Amino acid sequence: MAQSTKKEPKVPVALTQGKLMLRMLRLNSSWVSLIAVIVLGTFIVSQDVQTFLDQRREIVEMEESIAQAEAAVEEMQAERDRWQDPVYIRSQARDRLYYVLPGEVSYLVMDSEGMDFSDTSGTVGALLSERRSADEISAEVSAAEDNWVDSLLETFLRSALEQPEEE
Repeated sequence: MAQSTKKEPKVPVALTQGKLMLRMLRLNSSWVSLIAVIVLGTFIVSQDVQTFLDQRREIVEMEESIAQAEAAVEEMQAERDRWQDPVYIRSQARDRLYYVLPGEVSYLVMDSEGMDFSDTSGTVGALLSERRSADEISAEVSAAEDNWVDSLLETFLRSALEQPEEE
């Protein structure tokens, strides 16, 4: 019997998402080769790009350090120019070294609130705190009894050799 050449109608079948994506991509050897070349090129170029970016970062850091050094040089030159002025030198000698011109009187005001007179350890500081009283203020100027160099040397030696007395 003869077969009928009648075509049966095709029934649509639901495709899974994976099969649908595979149909949409239709990867062939040329696409695979192109993707492989892109990935390989990225790996090859990435080291050079990283080196370039590192060098650019170092250049920026060096430019910043050069700018800071130039600012410091300008500041030093301005300071040097100030020290060329005799008026500035005189004012610095007055402020820093407490120098006065002949005929002038200099007064130095000290803050008695910051002094600690409660030291009872038996050291030189305790002895000085006993001699001085923050409540008494002298109305007259007195000259130093000892040479200040000898007193300074004595203070250094005492601080190195003496031990506090224990109560």
